[in-house]
Amino acid sequence: MEIAIIAHDGKKADMVQFLNKNKHILDRDTINIIATGTTGGKAESVGIKVKKMLSGPQGGDAQIAARVAEGKTKMVLFFKDPLSSHPHESDVNMLIRVCDVHNVPLATNEATAQLLLNAIAQQS
Repeated sequence: MEIAIIAHDGKKADMVQFLNKNKHILDRDTINIIATGTTGGKAESVGIKVKKMLSGPQGGDAQIAARVAEGKTKMVLFFKDPLSSHPHESDVNMLIRVCDVHNVPLATNEATAQLLLNAIAQQS
């Protein structure tokens, strides 16, 4: 299963903490992680193997949306920062819309992301 991880700047530390806490789930051979560039670099810093796309503002959100549309990415964990404005907000909205169109689970906060990963853990 391919899982995409993305985090706005104000949520990158939260994403790293979340990934570290759930390493036992994410390190499985059946799970492949893709990420926007900067978030992917942060994930690598805690030992998560990740395929990095471009950074979000440079098109990484769009690259991930394309993988969702192609049926490659099966889950998206996107820690959004609702208290900050983002110049590439249209890309963010497009990714959310593509997940909805293709019925791909999308978590925009840690609580929902944890529920999704717990469901994966229970399937094994």
